[in-house]
Amino acid sequence: MVYEKACHLPAELEIKAHWAKKFLNSDFTASREKRKVQLQELEEMCLNTYESSKLYEERTNRYHERKILHREFKPGQQVLLYNLRLKLFPRKLKSRWSGPFTVKGIKPYGAIEIEDQSKDCSKLVNGKRLNIYLGGEVPQHIIVIKLKDP
Repeated sequence: MVYEKACHLPAELEIKAHWAKKFLNSDFTASREKRKVQLQELEEMCLNTYESSKLYEERTNRYHERKILHREFKPGQQVLLYNLRLKLFPRKLKSRWSGPFTVKGIKPYGAIEIEDQSKDCSKLVNGKRLNIYLGGEVPQHIIVIKLKDP
């Protein structure tokens, strides 16, 4: 007798679960429409997020473009060259700018051909390493300081 009650209990629960499932899933058209609306809302949120990130990127690009110094070099113009490889001496003792050089020609993609008038040689450098030279003659002084013995 104990076994009969144990066997009927799961069948009753199964029937109740079946009726609950049938009751919850009875209206398929309404659930389909609700799911479509949710998917459309999700897609709209994704598009809004994409648009706002695009606007943010454009604003930051404009800000950085304003900070960049745009230099235009012309043939015959005097320029100074920034020496990146000068690591033997500390910066305080020796300037990293060398020159003046004369612009000989302008190549595509920012490359500029400069000519050293004292050595009569030319080389091709990146335009970002150049700066317009506004002064006259560059002083090439060597200062010797002699210390007295006490």
